[in-house]
Amino acid sequence: MLTDLRSILALAEEKGCAIPAFNCYTQECVMGVLEAAKETGAPVIFQMFSRLADTNDGNFVAPAILEAIRQLPQPAVMHLDHGAGIPEVVRAIRLGMTGVMIDASTLPLEENIATTKLAAELCGYVGVPVEGELGHVGAAKDEVLGNYTDVAEAERFVKETGVSALAVMVGTAHGRYKKAPVLDIQRIRDIREATGKLPLVLHGGSGIENDYILRGIKAGIAKINVGTELRQPYERAMREKNDVEYARECVYTRCRELIRDFLHTAGDAEILAK
Repeated sequence: MLTDLRSILALAEEKGCAIPAFNCYTQECVMGVLEAAKETGAPVIFQMFSRLADTNDGNFVAPAILEAIRQLPQPAVMHLDHGAGIPEVVRAIRLGMTGVMIDASTLPLEENIATTKLAAELCGYVGVPVEGELGHVGAAKDEVLGNYTDVAEAERFVKETGVSALAVMVGTAHGRYKKAPVLDIQRIRDIREATGKLPLVLHGGSGIENDYILRGIKAGIAKINVGTELRQPYERAMREKNDVEYARECVYTRCRELIRDFLHTAGDAEILAK
């Protein structure tokens, strides 16, 4: 059942859980996520990276995601991940996405606010909620992590941009960690309070220990992004057997485990009734 980002994050708030957001690169990835969602009954977010959405491949993956969502009885969203700019936001809307992230986090604060506000205004005309980012979430391979999200800046950012969700830098990074990250739980709490309990988003969700997942959710994380933990099983399966059915099965297996980690960790037996 297709819904939008704001609605599915409201469900996370109601249930006291985080919605898993899976980056899908191919039709096999989409179907693996679909099968895991069908089995668990969990609400999910299907995501596409901005660079994929901007290629012809995206014109094929997007309809596959929409068909997968049509087959689900529970709420699901198609979301743009790390939209590189306003043109990418517009393309995402044309592809049928019901949530859009604009990532201007590498820009100075004033420019980040201006760009994100424009994206939120444009998407508002068609009822598509927007996720912004404050405090750049870099790569796990980087020697030094970026600056953590400042609480006061987050308060201002949310007030001036009108975003429906905020991606925060609180100790995670994109990619495979050499050592499990340590989340700044108090910072998550403080940002949530300062922003009027706005849903917060944790990027770099691959490899985080379950204890931190639980504590992060209780502190205010409502959406957890996962890319590496699906991409690596898919690529490994293709290297080993060059068999798309086997690759899809590997994605399904890992996705199912992650859904149960993110939702069951939060104690939501109702969502996991199946």
